[in-house]
Amino acid sequence: MRAVVQRVSNASVTFLQGATEVLAGSISQGIIVYLGVAANDTEQDASYLAEKVSYLRIFMDDQEKMNLSIKDLGYDALVVSQFTLLADARKGRRPSYSAAADPAMAQRLYEFFCHELRKLGVHVQTGRFQEIMRVSYINEGPVTILLDSAKMF
Repeated sequence: MRAVVQRVSNASVTFLQGATEVLAGSISQGIIVYLGVAANDTEQDASYLAEKVSYLRIFMDDQEKMNLSIKDLGYDALVVSQFTLLADARKGRRPSYSAAADPAMAQRLYEFFCHELRKLGVHVQTGRFQEIMRVSYINEGPVTILLDSAKMF
């Protein structure tokens, strides 16, 4: 399971329902998490990343050191599914997505990840699974962290 975590001052995600743009979720101060589920991922991967994300110290303390987490500050998380995080573009020009989980499994683990964040006391907003979404946000810093449950990086 892979996650891209960005520190944001606000974020929102919408999707189209017919010709109408519908708001799926929005937060003010906090993080946006793009989450990709691999075919071999389990609930343990989701739990591991949920805890890592909750306590990731990427916000400034009084000394202007990145020493605080969303848990410390009571900030929110906007979680957006993104299977393209599992893309393999090493060969040719068209990325392969064969490492990504099938949609049913990916949705189950995406929802489980969000559930685990909530269990840890994080207020979670979400995108809309398997929809084409429009994501808007202001990245503070900018701060962008890559996480992988297999600890590939």
